Amino acid sequence: MQSKNWIGGEWITPAGGESVVTNPSRTAEEVGVLRFSQPSHIFQAEQAARAAQKQWSQLTGAARGEILYQMAAALEAQAEELARLASREMGKQIGEMRGEVARGVSLLRYYAGEGVRANGNLIPSADTNVLQYSRRVPLGVVAVITPWNFPVAIPIWKIAPALICGNTVIWKPAENASLTATRLAEIFAETRLPAGVLNLVIGKGREIGTALIEEAVVDAVSFTGSSATGRQIAIACASRNIKYQTEMGGKNAAVILSDADLDKTVPAILSGAFRSAGQKCTATSRIIVERAIYQPFVERLQAAIAACRVGAALDPEVYLGPVASAEQYEKVGKYMAIASNHARVVAQSPEADAADEGYYIRPTVVEGVEAGHPLVQEEVFGPLAVLLQADGFDEAVELCNRTVYGLSASLFTRDLASAHRFLDVAEAGMVRVNQETAGVEYQAPFGGMKLSSSHTREQGQAALDFYSAVKTCAIKYAW
Repeated sequence: MQSKNWIGGEWITPAGGESVVTNPSRTAEEVGVLRFSQPSHIFQAEQAARAAQKQWSQLTGAARGEILYQMAAALEAQAEELARLASREMGKQIGEMRGEVARGVSLLRYYAGEGVRANGNLIPSADTNVLQYSRRVPLGVVAVITPWNFPVAIPIWKIAPALICGNTVIWKPAENASLTATRLAEIFAETRLPAGVLNLVIGKGREIGTALIEEAVVDAVSFTGSSATGRQIAIACASRNIKYQTEMGGKNAAVILSDADLDKTVPAILSGAFRSAGQKCTATSRIIVERAIYQPFVERLQAAIAACRVGAALDPEVYLGPVASAEQYEKVGKYMAIASNHARVVAQSPEADAADEGYYIRPTVVEGVEAGHPLVQEEVFGPLAVLLQADGFDEAVELCNRTVYGLSASLFTRDLASAHRFLDVAEAGMVRVNQETAGVEYQAPFGGMKLSSSHTREQGQAALDFYSAVKTCAIKYAW
């Protein structure tokens, strides 16, 4: 397979260079060829999206919703093929990848339904004989920049609400997810989605991403990725007065109080920290345990991680696959080296099968570093978590909040008072009790505080607020 652009309803094979895509589970296996675009493709996509937007926005919400229902049905019909391709391209375990594709189907159906729901409010007027109301209107052309770690769900949770609100889209996926993006666009091309409403441009961020953010005439930008890139995008958009949304990093904490049910807590910690090889912005990377139960918790965690199997992503029996790329393997490896030199390893999974020559990193939990150490403060984005001890609820919350990030946080307890206090005082955009830090339902707002997000939310009804403007209308019908 090779990557392609989809611009104005036409397939284009760019000629700006290429690279071979290999399977991170077995690096000798070639998955396809990635072909890079040039900035001119961005401007071509901009023109196509702009030309299509007027007609698309004039369709009824019900008509746009019907096309999203078609997209959902087409994706569902090709779910297994797409899941396997994504697992081979970026290494997510096949069971997780199937669940992600299913989430994409649900997202499309959820936003399709928004086409026939209310999109404004009736507002009383101080004057007589005046009808006053607000309604949402499209922004225009939206740029969507997506990461590799959720190659299906994140693009759809941006594209679906953008489309139902009447916008057209230019989608720039991460390089490590470009084959999956191409196949997803091929699936959507089978529906009655009009030409130019969704445009896909494959390439390097420093080339076409820069053109998309700094030069193309777009009306909004939605980005998910690193904090450094997100801040650059925010500066560029603010200088051009473009509406923007940036979802960035996390250093998420799970707090375990002494009354927690450890039989249920440990599996949730394991899943939150190590599913997707820890490559989630919502992954549990700090485990804060009340001192009274620290040792029993560690012993149970050790047993759970010892049974955690690492292996090829397409093996349904493994708990996690490899990290996504050579670059990711090197980056996470540096933190593993820091952990070896500055911390004590308290739990680690067995090695991957020797027959699998891929970018495997063993799930690892360490202890023995202070709360200000880089292992505790910096986002690793890999299967490494740090244990911290706390003397009671207040110290645990203080440790939880001691970070520049504020995406997700969890508390494990049987005490209802502690649960409600935590939901109030934890400084994170998503707070949960007796649930892992990773994973938020698609109908609920997604986003963080501090340096994790830029003050808007994705998914749920909140996404509609970002992808639309509010127009206040008033008519005096008798005077």
